[in-house]
Amino acid sequence: MAISIKTPLSRESAKKLKAGDSCLISGVIYTARDAAHKRLCELIAQGKELPLDIKDSIIYFVGPTPAKPGQAIGSAGPTTSYRMDAYSPDLIAIGQTGMIGKGKRGPEVITAMKQYGAVYFGAIGGCGALLSKCIKKAEVIAYDDLGAEAIRRLEVEDFPVIVIIDSNGNNLYETGREAYLAQKNK
Repeated sequence: MAISIKTPLSRESAKKLKAGDSCLISGVIYTARDAAHKRLCELIAQGKELPLDIKDSIIYFVGPTPAKPGQAIGSAGPTTSYRMDAYSPDLIAIGQTGMIGKGKRGPEVITAMKQYGAVYFGAIGGCGALLSKCIKKAEVIAYDDLGAEAIRRLEVEDFPVIVIIDSNGNNLYETGREAYLAQKNK
């Protein structure tokens, strides 16, 4: 059974989630890829205000395709998350509680997640057209010059994800592999 999550995602709520939990997210999430993350971290380093409220936010690592008539957004599948590894610890430190992407995360990101109470969700790659049906509204809020990589504010309903790494550092990519190998070797 999936856990329903309503954003914003507080640190307390994030800490209740466990690696392997299936979740359905509803509310507001933001999009940002590496170019936008770099700009956000430059603002943090300069002590300037960010173009979004990062506290208790979830950022989806996606560069969606243009919307067709009658759609809020085009195909919106996750991008590879390790490209944000250089930037994610800084955003987590100032309040970000969730990230959605695909693939592994580096040790610095996992350390920040454990220290501050954040989670990493996985969305299924290759299902961008299906995932876009859960996005009810999309608007560019920053860095329009980045095109598909601009920061967008998305209103989502029952957006399906799985907790890959929880706030204790438990990693489904590792535990799932271990469980498979244990079962295989019986």
